[in-house]
Amino acid sequence: MILVYMALAAGIFLLDLVLKNYIEAHKEAGKEEKLAKGALLIRKYHNRGAFLNAGEKVNPLVRVLSLVLTVGVALLFLVSSGKNRRRMFGLSLLLGGACSNTYDRMKRGYVVDYFSFGVRWKWLRRIVFNISDFCILAGALLAIAEAENGQ
Repeated sequence: MILVYMALAAGIFLLDLVLKNYIEAHKEAGKEEKLAKGALLIRKYHNRGAFLNAGEKVNPLVRVLSLVLTVGVALLFLVSSGKNRRRMFGLSLLLGGACSNTYDRMKRGYVVDYFSFGVRWKWLRRIVFNISDFCILAGALLAIAEAENGQ
């Protein structure tokens, strides 16, 4: 069963890598493309920090911290293997997303973010995400929820 969860993590990594490479090759920074009647905005953004560009001025520290945390998640994933399906699903999402963003930080020096939500709230509309960001968030919440349930 662990192979299924490993495949899920690898699939997230590969999907996001393909999308990031496409955005890098075909989109221009500062330009915006509307999809789904403007509900989704495609943008190319280089995030040199962590979430919401936190730590962008200490990029080398962010890179090391990202690598350390990703290794920690990978170890937790291996130690937790087979114990709880929902926790493993969450850890798979978290691991795939963490590996993708850490790969970007190590290879490119920044994380490629590429979509925003076309909402009326300017603070949310300005934030640019990638698929890994959502996988990290959802995976962490699922893994924590299962840990809280004591399973």
